[in-house]
Amino acid sequence: MGTIQVLDEHLANMIAAGEVVERPASVVKELVENAIDASATTIEIHVEEGGLEMIRIVDNGKGMDREDCQLAFERHATSKISNARDLFRIRTLGFRGEALPSIAAVSRMELTSSTSSSEVGTHLLIEGGQLGTLSDKAAVKGTEVCVRSLFFNTPARLKYMKSIATEVGHISDYVNRLALTHPSISFLLTHNGKTLLQTSGDGKLLHVMAAIYGVQVAKLLLPIAGETLDYKWSGFLSKTEVTRANRSYLSTLVNGRYVRSYSINNAIMRGYHTLLPIGRYPIVALQIEMDPSLVDVNVHPAKLEARFSKEDELCSAIEQSVKETLRQGLGIVRPMATQPKAKVVTQVVQPQFDLQITKPDTPQSPLLAASPRLQEWMAKQEAPSKQVDLVTPIAPSIENGTVKESAANYEKQEAAKVEAIPHEIVQATLLDQTDIAQAPSPVHPLNEISSEDNSAAAGTEQSPPLPEATNENETDSPVPVMYPVGQVHGTYIVAQNDEGMYLIDQHAAQERIFYEYFMDKLAEEDISSQIMLFPHTVEYTAAEASKLEKRLSLLQSFGLEIEAFGGRTFIVRAHPHWFPEGAELEVIEELIQFVLETGENTQANVVLMREKAAIMMSCKASIKANRFLTHAEMESLLNQLRQTSSPYTCPHGRPIVIHFTGYDLEKMFKRVM
Repeated sequence: MGTIQVLDEHLANMIAAGEVVERPASVVKELVENAIDASATTIEIHVEEGGLEMIRIVDNGKGMDREDCQLAFERHATSKISNARDLFRIRTLGFRGEALPSIAAVSRMELTSSTSSSEVGTHLLIEGGQLGTLSDKAAVKGTEVCVRSLFFNTPARLKYMKSIATEVGHISDYVNRLALTHPSISFLLTHNGKTLLQTSGDGKLLHVMAAIYGVQVAKLLLPIAGETLDYKWSGFLSKTEVTRANRSYLSTLVNGRYVRSYSINNAIMRGYHTLLPIGRYPIVALQIEMDPSLVDVNVHPAKLEARFSKEDELCSAIEQSVKETLRQGLGIVRPMATQPKAKVVTQVVQPQFDLQITKPDTPQSPLLAASPRLQEWMAKQEAPSKQVDLVTPIAPSIENGTVKESAANYEKQEAAKVEAIPHEIVQATLLDQTDIAQAPSPVHPLNEISSEDNSAAAGTEQSPPLPEATNENETDSPVPVMYPVGQVHGTYIVAQNDEGMYLIDQHAAQERIFYEYFMDKLAEEDISSQIMLFPHTVEYTAAEASKLEKRLSLLQSFGLEIEAFGGRTFIVRAHPHWFPEGAELEVIEELIQFVLETGENTQANVVLMREKAAIMMSCKASIKANRFLTHAEMESLLNQLRQTSSPYTCPHGRPIVIHFTGYDLEKMFKRVM
């Protein structure tokens, strides 16, 4: 007699439950997905004791009649597919028909369903996979499933359950994903009577993200959208100041289904390239729509993974879309997401008389004529004020219907204005007058620094030459013009303008400048090199030497003149002249190490190597902390930063500029409440 036998249905269901029902979150997943497939618009999930004691799902979907309620607990019984061809155009979340019998096999389950509120519903009890009572029950349209005593008949599985907080975390995480996938459905999640999530179901993804991550995070999200011939995507991604410590906040939603896609997550991270600190990840919810024939969701027991046709095309398009969205939506970091409250302005309108007011002609002061800056300040003072002037006006005289002011009174008012001029402007004006008296040269704004002044103020430290700064007024930069005021601990530059105060990390700012400079240099086809006075030799192991000898051409493309020098030794005779001064040997050895770490597909790693080299060289060439700069050096650094393509973060993803608006400062000092 043979030893192979067919397992009975009950035992088969318990085995299947080991794959489908891994933990309470798996039960919630399967039951909520059934509710979504039933076209429910409101779904309530009530959980007790982490789901081990009770899980109750209530929806207002289509419901089931008496016959379907019984068939739903048979293995591989489903209404989602009917033939093999349907597997290639799946549009529902469930289709295997395994969830309900697997859940019922390891719990005490109760189901109530009705296809219409005006008809009698069906009530069904199942314990441990065994059908119990079947009766009629008054019920509204929809389905209610209650799962109690999960894993009561599998003590080994129950023994290794995690803590209640861990299980609730898994449940909450997956319900959040489902809410992101279906913003038009109203979700309610409670644990032991406490509400964990509640969405409105108004169809707006941003409102769902606000309910999950908070309103402050939602204010810092950027909308993203794009399409190709085969794919269409939309959603939201966070700005660079909103980061998390792991990838779990990257939600990829494909045709209404949450899937874990390593390739799409990598494409999103490549789009954030150099904009995030190391080990930090953004918050992203990306909805992707495609023809069902282009995706296979039947590759994972829990349907949490998918395989895509034309995956490289999709990832490349998403990467470019993320880059473009960040380029258009990023700005200077603000320390707080505060917005000034709307001020109620009461305007008192007084009757006006059609009287012509004339001022006596007075000669312009030579002090005023000498300084354009002083003229600008005077013009601001003469602008209409929003505040009520409490000073008693000087009564004008009226002659023949024309109002005239006496010259003496007008001169007194002008003298009072001159006395109110800030001391700094007067001092700058006197300096301007002195320059004019000495030589009739044109007057330049104080914030313009000549290249000669910059080189004189640079001190003893030498840096690679950078392209000359263009006129700040001609540069279309996302960063506004900032006027340096001073430094904090020789590390942070304090600047200001009409929009508030700015703190600039001087090392990060110059890192960004040098990074873009070195990237341009490394991309040149013909890189000029300079001969080293003393050639540098390096020695490696036999395996490394063999590998390096095959890739010398790659190093030579970076401008290094390197050749074998016998045995395991190599000699470097020349390097590009723009290598950071004083760190040339370190840069050379780092480049050689990059080559040794590359894979066999050398051509594919050239761009990555260039980038690593540029990041490394920019860090070594930049000014360090505790380096005190002159005013000219600070102005030159800020002007060069404004010319970069991405002046918000350094190549390592750290912010460069932090902006405090006038309202932020007033809020911190309690001037506004």
